[in-house]
Amino acid sequence: MKTVYVAGHNGMVGSAIIRNLEQRSDVDVVVRERSELNLVCQQEVATFFADQKIDEVYLAAAKVGGIHANHTYPAEFIYENLMIESNIIHSAHQHGVQKLLFLGSSCIYPKHATQPMTENELLSGPLEATNEPYAIAKIAGIKLCESYNRQYNRDYRSVMPTNLYGPNDNFHPENSHVIPALLRRFHEARVANDEIVVAWGSGKPMREFLYVDDMAAASIHVMELDADTYQNHTSPMLSHINVGTGIDCTIKELVETVARVVGFEGRIEWDTSKPDGTPRKLMDVTRLNQLGWSASVSLEEGLQRSYRWFLENQHSVRG
Repeated sequence: MKTVYVAGHNGMVGSAIIRNLEQRSDVDVVVRERSELNLVCQQEVATFFADQKIDEVYLAAAKVGGIHANHTYPAEFIYENLMIESNIIHSAHQHGVQKLLFLGSSCIYPKHATQPMTENELLSGPLEATNEPYAIAKIAGIKLCESYNRQYNRDYRSVMPTNLYGPNDNFHPENSHVIPALLRRFHEARVANDEIVVAWGSGKPMREFLYVDDMAAASIHVMELDADTYQNHTSPMLSHINVGTGIDCTIKELVETVARVVGFEGRIEWDTSKPDGTPRKLMDVTRLNQLGWSASVSLEEGLQRSYRWFLENQHSVRG
């Protein structure tokens, strides 16, 4: 029996990892509520690791938010994320934890990264300004893991997911990401018998989306690879692994699929006065595929699962 600490267990990714791990008979999962353990406090984290005998850590805890939150609170985003990852990685090392998986984000890549984005694109150009503080913190997390590996021979790994969605997503009408925002908007339009839903932009930009339970499965797959296999496909100072489907779609295709899943039968109009954003953001998942994992949940199936979860949990996602 191994003891596994999942930091960020109430979040979308952390809760998906918990769902996966709880199906296993050889794992004892340890979690702590925010009221019990403040991950920004170095002393509290050190005491937690001193009191527990932890074998593995999944570091899914982070301060997250949309463009507005990142723009309004850049200091909190860089400070809290740097502190969370620094406290956990350092305390894990100090208390003999040999295996750790750090979960990052595709926003670590430059604004104008070559598409699809390979792991080699890291630090090759300027970041997107709207979430630079968050991205810098996530890059620092990768480099923390690599530094402890190089100096202390730890086995700390990093995975960088594409856009995620699924159960426990944020469905707030103003602060949510594109898929939960669309699911909620089309649901409310269907309930109200609205004839038209207005979508922003031209619908031409392309994006990649990964169902969160696939992300959890990929994370556990990477964590459980033997050290030789992992090291043969990475390098000491370029050790992170992209996680995605390797398939993208236009925003127009996404919007039409959401409308179909929700059962909205009205008309979709496009407000082309609104900005499109980056034309394409696609992860190159060659490295992950070579390591024996690929996504299994299609976009339409994932949207259907997400919509069912929304319907079952509307009382808790109303904003």
